Amino acid sequence: MEVRASLRHTRTTPQKARLVANLIRGKNVNEAINILAFTRKRVAEKFQKLLKSAIANAEENHKVLDVDDLVIKNVQVDEGATWKRNMPRARGSATTIQKKTSHITLILEEKES
Repeated sequence: MEVRASLRHTRTTPQKARLVANLIRGKNVNEAINILAFTRKRVAEKFQKLLKSAIANAEENHKVLDVDDLVIKNVQVDEGATWKRNMPRARGSATTIQKKTSHITLILEEKES
């Protein structure tokens, strides 16, 4: 049984989000929450919120009795839409600034005992 939660159009680059995703991939849910609480990256807060949402989905929609048995099966970070902005430069020209977004998908499964 898999439990899925996703977060779309997150205002962080996929490269920075993958650094945090690699920290929690394959970990127990409680261990992942502790890792995210002490990770000094801005996107770690969003991962923590997403993980708590996935745990709530497991309890409410899938009727999981023991949340401590949940393990992070997969964390996938894909590139979202890129916001294009212009910054004025010398002599009336402009430079394009790309503000990247991410789509984060988190999949939990029950550990077999």
